[in-house]
Amino acid sequence: MATTSSLLQGPRVAIRHVRRQDYDELTVLAQESAEMLRRWLGTRENTVEAFESYLARFEQPAHEGFVICLRSTGAIVGGVNINNIIRGTLQTGTLGYTSYVSTTGHGYMTEGLGLVVQFAFGQLDLHRLEANIQPDNAASLNLVKRLGFQHEGYSTAFQYINGAWRDHERWAITAEMAHGTVQFTDSPTPRG
Repeated sequence: MATTSSLLQGPRVAIRHVRRQDYDELTVLAQESAEMLRRWLGTRENTVEAFESYLARFEQPAHEGFVICLRSTGAIVGGVNINNIIRGTLQTGTLGYTSYVSTTGHGYMTEGLGLVVQFAFGQLDLHRLEANIQPDNAASLNLVKRLGFQHEGYSTAFQYINGAWRDHERWAITAEMAHGTVQFTDSPTPRG
């Protein structure tokens, strides 16, 4: 992976913005991981049109889309979105993220999501990030705990997934909380 395309780099992974050229690789990863992810994300379309719609969201200032890539090969190992970004007195966003069956269990998501948190509190000038996680998604709960997120509450019937409204736990981290917790990067590359 060319380091000029990365936004931040850690020891093993780097983050960059998702781009149109990622469609084929992300489609294969999503298809391979469909069974693992269905419970948490529901069934998703893997069409070119659905991907174009996904990319179009990131043309809006309220959304940022990233992929986590191995530094050694550039292969995508995860994805992270910051959605519903609110500026002004809140400076906040909501995280959504996914891992893939072929790369789980290696710590790539911990390192990569840590980089996104650092990017959000640095270059994006956000103050707070929130993650809403289904209570029995132990892997996702453990991920945010490792990164210093704190449990804030429980949201009943929070999101409609797989034909039902699902409860979620609400976890959050602020820039002050993350200071000293998330330190995986070389010097940041300016966003371009």
